This record gives sequence, structure tokens and C-alpha cells, in this order.
Amino acid sequence: MPMWPNAEQTDQLLAQARQGDSKAIAELLANHREALRRMVGLRLDPVLARRVDASDIVQDVLIEANRRLPEYLDQPRMPFHLWLRHLARDQMIDAHRRHRQAKRRSLDREQSLFAAGADDSAVDLLGQLLDPEQTPASAALRQELQARLEQAINRLSPDDREIILMRHHEQLSNQDVARALSLSEAAASMRYLRALRRLRKVLISSGDSTAEAQRDES
Repeated sequence: MPMWPNAEQTDQLLAQARQGDSKAIAELLANHREALRRMVGLRLDPVLARRVDASDIVQDVLIEANRRLPEYLDQPRMPFHLWLRHLARDQMIDAHRRHRQAKRRSLDREQSLFAAGADDSAVDLLGQLLDPEQTPASAALRQELQARLEQAINRLSPDDREIILMRHHEQLSNQDVARALSLSEAAASMRYLRALRRLRKVLISSGDSTAEAQRDES
């Protein structure tokens, strides 16, 4: 199930917003609150997360979006959800500057990437990369596979990690990813495929290491 609201409904609300409909504006922003919270929560540094809740950042994003909405409606250069993502990234950068010294972002996550609204996306991605013979059925096995995928994603470079999250957690299209990253669609597709190859390599390597450790313990 897509993380972001239905595009057709969003377009209808945007059309009403252009007519000055305040209720439509409120509904438009409310519809995107949860998706923004999940998007921010995925990328919020664990150290900062102990001081600032993702919902607080989202609230600032929505306030800024409401303030700048006339500007967007006059010249919508990108889909509305991508515009909100752009505002959210700016807010996260500002939050990091305010609350901690600049240092390389830690990859040691304190919360699951798939905890918020967890579905079968992690298992589906593992199936795409590793082609398991059987579809996992038990909740325990799904949780184990999600943890394995999360660890592998966290070992990727920031660029690879970002595009994997955009495509699989946010379920953005290649066209949306290209717009968000200021790439051509061909370049975005190539970056995604390269990230998948690197992720698959990490997954296979981690699987081999786990098997070897289990043999050592036995």
C-alpha cells in the first residue's frame, strides 16, 4: 500500500485550494501528516530523536507548507508530495544544526526502519534480491527477515540507502525519485539498480557470515 496519499484526491484538493477553500487546504495538509512523519522518522538521527520527536518536525513542515502554499499553487514545479518532502528535508537539516554538532550521520539505528506501518515490503524486497524458494508465512520469520534487511540497508552508502528507502519504503516511482534527486529518469533508474546490486551483495555476505557463525557455535 502506497505511503503517500492518493494523487487524484490530492489534485482535487489542490484545485479547491486554488479557489481559496480553507477546508480543502486543511484536509490537504492533514492527509500528508502521517506520510511525512514516517518519512522523517526513517531519516532522523537517533541522537537527535531522543531530543526531538518526528511529529514536532512534521508540525513545523506543515506550518511552513501552509505559509508557502500560495507560492506553490502559483508555480507547482513538482508534485505536491515531493514539495512537502523537500520542505521536510530542509527542516531536518535545520534541526540537526540546532541540536548537535556537525558529524557524520550514524548508521547505528535505534528503531526499526519498518516499524511504522510495517507491511510485507521488506520481505518482498528480499524476495526480489534473493529469490527464496518459499514465501515466509510466520510473523517471526518476517521479523527476522526485516531485521536482516535493515542491517544490510544500514551498511550501504548514504546515497544507496536513500534511494532504496525512497523506492521501497515510500514506494515512490522512478519518476518521483528522479525529480526529488534532480536526476534524469535514466540516471535515477541506474542509481537504483546499482543500489540493489550492492544491497544484494551485502545480504549474501551477511548470510554467509551468519551461517559460518552458526557452524562455529555448533
